Amino acid sequence: MDPKVRRVELNDGHFIPVLGFGTYEPEEVPKSTTLEATKLAISAGFRHIDCAYAYNNEKEVGLAIRSKIEDGTVKRKDIFYTSKLWITFLRPELVRPALEKSLKNLQLDYVDLYIIHFPIALKPGEELFPTDEHGKAIFDTVDLCATWEAMEKCKDAGLTKSIGVSNFNRRQLEKILNKPGLKYKPVCNQVECHPYLNQSKLLDFCKSKDIVLVAYSALGSQRPKQWVDQSSPVLLDDPVLCAMAKKYEQTPALIALRYQLQRGVVVLAKSYNEKRIKENMQVFEFQLTSEDMKVLDGLNRNLRYGRFHIAVDHPEYPFSDEY
Repeated sequence: MDPKVRRVELNDGHFIPVLGFGTYEPEEVPKSTTLEATKLAISAGFRHIDCAYAYNNEKEVGLAIRSKIEDGTVKRKDIFYTSKLWITFLRPELVRPALEKSLKNLQLDYVDLYIIHFPIALKPGEELFPTDEHGKAIFDTVDLCATWEAMEKCKDAGLTKSIGVSNFNRRQLEKILNKPGLKYKPVCNQVECHPYLNQSKLLDFCKSKDIVLVAYSALGSQRPKQWVDQSSPVLLDDPVLCAMAKKYEQTPALIALRYQLQRGVVVLAKSYNEKRIKENMQVFEFQLTSEDMKVLDGLNRNLRYGRFHIAVDHPEYPFSDEY
């Protein structure tokens, strides 16, 4: 991937902008913040917006996109919008209704990319996290290949232009890729990826199959208490990253984002601060040397911030495998 190029081609012929704006929100943040931040991001030049049914803010994100279309900043075709199939909708018959629900919330005719949020199925229903009387997640058993076939039908129906997955390990990707009668390969696998968890083996595997790796928590996670161990190290405080930021006269966040682009990873940046949103667009204005890329590779410690511990006993829990 040419580092100056701002879009990369997916295996189905569509193009994804290499820098995306993430919209996941801890519950305590008001929804109006998401609305304003998404508008700011589009104004600043972001064209790839990453959201999900489970974030509970697709109405606000859709409104932000539509208001920027109405004021002439962008056309719908300029925006690359990603939504995600939540894990209570993995049964094949629930896939299309789930996407239609997202489209209704967004007030859009189609999404650019629809991805399976996790390979773990939970009990269908209105609750995002169905639990039993002991507070344990209620699992469901679903054949991911059947879910994938329902995803393919959504693409054929024009509800989404591309389809992909998220949080899949190599084994789960291979299950889809080796499926008899496969019509469309996943275009991407969106996973946690940053200098402390650089996913180099998964990245090599995805590249070998022409699947784009998309990095979330690329700046080390917002550390929401219910998901992240508060004693884990803060990525952007890393002394190596900070020294490099000083050397390039950039922020540690920009070094972490640039690192991904130069590895051929599509990267999501998340901020609700206007100054930082604008700053993150500067990732295209400098380049790291190959020596510095090696130094950043050396920071890897297989540290996963988002372990999704509620599903650790699920047979499809993806993070027990090496990659």
